[in-house]
Amino acid sequence: MIPSCLNLQLTPLFPSPFLSVNRLSLLPSSTFPAFAAKSRRLAFAATKAPSISTMAAEQENAGNLKRKLAKLFQLSLEATVPGEPDIEPLVAACTAKFGDYQCNNAMGLWSKIKGRPGIEFRGPPAVGQAIMKNLPQSEMIESCSVAGPGFVNVVLSKTWMAQNIQKMLVDGIETWAPKLSIKRAVVDFSSPNIAKEMHVGHLRSTIIGDTLASMLEFSNVEVLRRNHVGDWGTQFGMLIEFLFEKFPNFEDVNETAIGDLQAFYKESKQRFDVDAEFKDRAQKAVVRLQSGEQMYRKAWTQICDISRREFDQVYQRLGVYLEEKGESFYNPYIPGVIETLTNQGLVEESKGARVIFIEGINIPLIVVKSDGGYNYASTDMTALWYRLNEEKAEWIIYVTDVGQQQHFDMVFKAAKRAGWLPADDRQYPKVSHVGFGLVLGEDGKRFRTRSTEVVRLADLLDEAKTRSKAALIERGKAAEWTEEELEQTAEAVGYGAVKYADLKNNRLTNYTFDFDQMLNDKGNTAVYLLYAHARICSIIRKSGKDTGELKKTGKIVLDHSDERALGLHLLQFAEVVEEACTNLLPNVLCEYLYNLSENYTRFYSNCQVVGSAEETSRLLLCEATAVVMRKCFFLLGIKPVYKI
Repeated sequence: MIPSCLNLQLTPLFPSPFLSVNRLSLLPSSTFPAFAAKSRRLAFAATKAPSISTMAAEQENAGNLKRKLAKLFQLSLEATVPGEPDIEPLVAACTAKFGDYQCNNAMGLWSKIKGRPGIEFRGPPAVGQAIMKNLPQSEMIESCSVAGPGFVNVVLSKTWMAQNIQKMLVDGIETWAPKLSIKRAVVDFSSPNIAKEMHVGHLRSTIIGDTLASMLEFSNVEVLRRNHVGDWGTQFGMLIEFLFEKFPNFEDVNETAIGDLQAFYKESKQRFDVDAEFKDRAQKAVVRLQSGEQMYRKAWTQICDISRREFDQVYQRLGVYLEEKGESFYNPYIPGVIETLTNQGLVEESKGARVIFIEGINIPLIVVKSDGGYNYASTDMTALWYRLNEEKAEWIIYVTDVGQQQHFDMVFKAAKRAGWLPADDRQYPKVSHVGFGLVLGEDGKRFRTRSTEVVRLADLLDEAKTRSKAALIERGKAAEWTEEELEQTAEAVGYGAVKYADLKNNRLTNYTFDFDQMLNDKGNTAVYLLYAHARICSIIRKSGKDTGELKKTGKIVLDHSDERALGLHLLQFAEVVEEACTNLLPNVLCEYLYNLSENYTRFYSNCQVVGSAEETSRLLLCEATAVVMRKCFFLLGIKPVYKI
């Protein structure tokens, strides 16, 4: 039994020297003295959220070139301007021809030190020269030069690059995983409503959230994948009464009897809107459900279970795993949280409702409605409290459409007022709203069927698989493959095409859903990338060589410019994943994957693999490319194909 009121006080999760924030005390409730006696202490504290270039600096990151160079430049900067505080190395990959990476500190450093007594530099170029001169010797650096206003360009050693790629092949791609400074995160995504079918609008939240969770998990963060389903509220009175009316023996009802759950919902809503007597029964049913009356609880459970089975069919197709903690889970905790916020002086009366006023926003956050009922804000505030204190999450990420941005902004600001979160967004624990745009049809409007209905997600995925299978049959694969191989490849390509077409876009933008474009085998599509991976696997197979043995006995060399360009791109995998993860932008990883495929194509076009004097080295480069591509596919929730 979940307690309906809490008597908890927060104490630090993390030991000193982390910066602490105001504590929230859930004060004793006179209604629940017995539970109050058993209360325990929970807490959180704020820790600074480092930037990409400093995050987890205390941990060695074997695969991150940018971080390795930043450590070297940190030593150089300390030697160039001894005692100068707060100088962070500004290292970035080069886009020009002067080098592979660039340190851009000279101009900013000059603006801080110019005019000081004893400073001998005569401008940014001289500062850049000093930074280059003070750079420690390293086997990873082949040469350095200074360009323009002090930019220090670095050319990496091709020998060192080759050795690190080969080391990854031997030790595994996990050695290139980013190391973030947090241990646990919550990703709240998908979150459909019970008794309503998942539609195309749920696609973005589900696959964006899954990718973010996967990237965090790859980065050695424990991720709680939360499905905050809409399984509580006034609509259940309407659904339960309609269930009783249509099926007197409701306990024997299953999804086959009910049929289309969406149609069931619509029928009950129509009755609710036009039949006053039914509406009265439905409203009373809500009270009986919330009071725990057994028959109503059973009916509610029955409806939820039928919905879950339908949701699970979609999740299985998408290969997505979530753990459900819906609105009903948090409902018993709401009174204690509201009481505490009230005792803190945050909750005020306004037009019969109880609200929290947020500075800079002209509408209040309603936490108790005028009829005494709870709403989304009540649940979301309570869920946030629970995730911070019961689940001890350091980073809580909400993946919903951009239309909910203001709602979450108000919830987050209310939590800061309560002292649950630090005022500084650069400190932990932290919260992030990952907004996304609409899925549009070819007419530029919200994607719907011809009858103006929202497109069912299951139908969308079926269509993608059907079209993918038809394309494979057209290529003659039905005669070459077993039926099982044909089905599995059609699923991998079809579902992968739908996912990648969404993920490759900046999530904040709308995008047009176009089957013909997403299933095209040319351009930046999943089909092109999956075929590219299959071609690499085919090249390795045709060589007749065992890459497992080659990893141990062979040696990678990067003498050709296209070999070197491919090698450099492979080595940038870790920093790209960290950037995508830290900024919550899956499209960054998609862009990397597409560019990797393009780099490989140039390499293969200009560097003979099988039968060449460099066959062993180039086969190992092929294998390294395939390994990194497969990890990218995994993070994006796409199944690779090995032949095509």
